[in-house]
Amino acid sequence: MPEGAGLARFAREFPARHFDAAIAEQHALGLAAGLAAAGLRPVCAIYSTFLQRGFDQIFHEICLQRLPVILAIDRAGLVGQDGPTHHGAFDIAYLRFLPGLVLMAPRDGAELAAMLDFALAHDGPVAIRWPRETAADYPGLVLRPAPLRLGQAEVLRQGPDGALLAYGHMVETAWRAAADLEREGIRLTVVNARFAKPIDEELVSSLTREAPFVMTLEEHTVIGGFGSAVLEAVIRQRGNPDRIVPLGLPDRFVEHGTRPQLLARCGLDAASIAAAVRERAARRAPGSAPAYIRVQNG
Repeated sequence: MPEGAGLARFAREFPARHFDAAIAEQHALGLAAGLAAAGLRPVCAIYSTFLQRGFDQIFHEICLQRLPVILAIDRAGLVGQDGPTHHGAFDIAYLRFLPGLVLMAPRDGAELAAMLDFALAHDGPVAIRWPRETAADYPGLVLRPAPLRLGQAEVLRQGPDGALLAYGHMVETAWRAAADLEREGIRLTVVNARFAKPIDEELVSSLTREAPFVMTLEEHTVIGGFGSAVLEAVIRQRGNPDRIVPLGLPDRFVEHGTRPQLLARCGLDAASIAAAVRERAARRAPGSAPAYIRVQNG
């Protein structure tokens, strides 16, 4: 899979450091564990939908041994015309409950590079997911990216009318939806979650205390995903789970279609998210407190 995983150039330039296990995912993960046990820092690049074939190796050989293997999860989310066999809809759910495994997702290409650097320095296994998509763009965003710290989110903009807590590529969609809604007078906080495990519980607590609602956004099934992690954090904190509005993929296998078509059908494009915000904002009780939260920037 070197071409599909973007490793063909690496394989040519560093043949002694590239192992092509083809579609033998269990072997690839077991080999990565062995390399890590020998003192190396392997990066194991596998599509989200095929990584689940090696779940036993992730559990026994990697996480149980707390080995510093980096799971580079490509095609996380909707992949378009490849259809339900290739959609990466379940990786957060089947990885999140494994002890010691850090789950991350970048908002753009620059943050992906930073996350790889973070993972290489982390003492334990890390999983980083990204979609089959071009690098994200944020019109008007001038905020300097905040440094990566374990379990800490990044606040991109603030507003008193609600919050969009987005994971991975959905951060760009949240940014565009918030920009559209601002022209209508609805001002939202937009947060780049960065981590699905550990969750930024301090920020989640602040948001659920002070924002009228917190909409979680993920290109992953709602069941067991990032939104579920946020709800669990709120319950642990004895907060108000009624303020959490989880948006993600439905509880069904999504069929073929282009990515824009499928995102719209699943309610995960900017227009659908803006509509969901309008509906939720209409329920806001008069006199609700505005959201005042910490901003991380360096």
